[in-house]
Amino acid sequence: MLRYLPFLLIIALTIYAFIDCLNTPEEEVKHLPKPVWVLIILLFSIVGPVVWLAAGKQRSAVAGGRARRTQWVAPDDNPEFLRSLGEEQRRTRDADADAEKDRNEDAGKDAGKDPDKD
Repeated sequence: MLRYLPFLLIIALTIYAFIDCLNTPEEEVKHLPKPVWVLIILLFSIVGPVVWLAAGKQRSAVAGGRARRTQWVAPDDNPEFLRSLGEEQRRTRDADADAEKDRNEDAGKDAGKDPDKD
């Protein structure tokens, strides 16, 4: 069984490189046109996929360990959205506290009044 492992790895590498090449946008393909890369990957079983992975695709270096998101971000992953929720909660809590304080002050004023004088 282990004698088949190298062949399976070569086939897996070829399939991975082939699919990666097909899914890569044309503007990110380097050095050769995309159809030529597909032929190289399929005709040269070990060398083709390795060369594609090493030099065929434009790869962007990630600075700082994490790429900046330029696409849509889910609300629970968006720090700006979470911050706005916190500010909204704080404003609501402050408004509720002010309203409660006003009610307590009004109740205190009403308690000091003589009901017969009104």
